[in-house]
Amino acid sequence: MLTFAFGEEYREPCALVLGGFDGLHRGHRALLDAAKRTGLPVVLTAMYGGKGGGLFTREERNLIFARAGIAAVCEVRLDEGLRAMSAEEFAGELFEKIAARAVFCGEDFRFGSGALGTPKTLKRCEFCTVFALPVVKKGGEKISSSALKERLKAGDLPALRAAGLGYFVQGTVEHGREVGRTYGFPTVNLSVAAGKLLPPDGVYGGLCETPKGDFPCIVNFGARPTFGVEERKIEAYLDGFAGDLYGETVRVFPTEFYRGIEKFDGAEALKAQLSRDIQRLRENKG
Repeated sequence: MLTFAFGEEYREPCALVLGGFDGLHRGHRALLDAAKRTGLPVVLTAMYGGKGGGLFTREERNLIFARAGIAAVCEVRLDEGLRAMSAEEFAGELFEKIAARAVFCGEDFRFGSGALGTPKTLKRCEFCTVFALPVVKKGGEKISSSALKERLKAGDLPALRAAGLGYFVQGTVEHGREVGRTYGFPTVNLSVAAGKLLPPDGVYGGLCETPKGDFPCIVNFGARPTFGVEERKIEAYLDGFAGDLYGETVRVFPTEFYRGIEKFDGAEALKAQLSRDIQRLRENKG
């Protein structure tokens, strides 16, 4: 999959999908499905550089986009220059550089200075055919990245899954304190990019994708007070895995909240709780 910056050229005829695209939820996928039906390569815009963290890092997004069969991504940096561009200037720059034969966006898509640009603005440009699709809702509410960010902050992982968002955390496995292996629960410790939105601190069940296969996992977001470690880290136990993954890139998909962070009365008490967590993980898998 090709990535290029806003203002650079993409001359292959394509179907262009417009939006911010912090990952892909059900609303985004409706746009992609419509664009794919044209038979043209699909190019989408993806915004980055805004205030606050994102559901996904740029690297994570590009993995999601590539897996979705997108041909190219136009990365649009949200800086002062972009915010000062009028809707007409933004559209002119976009269509001058990208050979779009059809454009797809949500009917609520807004762009340009003051967010004054609408799908009608695009249609007036007459560069190509513009399709503005109805917003996708769940339970009467619009599915949006901003709303999903709030659900993630609240720890509502089922809401993310219901919206079709496969939330995950990608990181590089680094050396930790290696305490877990001393009581039978070796873990992987992840370094994660700054600016990544994480769920509330706690222990979760989920899945871990690794270069050596996929494994059910228990993942700890936050401190480890039993051992006096207050630094917030991500640590995961991979059920059924043997070996090491140091330096490898892995992806953790937390799917279910198990419990909050708590201080146990020593390693044996923690070991007993982890055994119960693993049993829960295995039962849910079955």
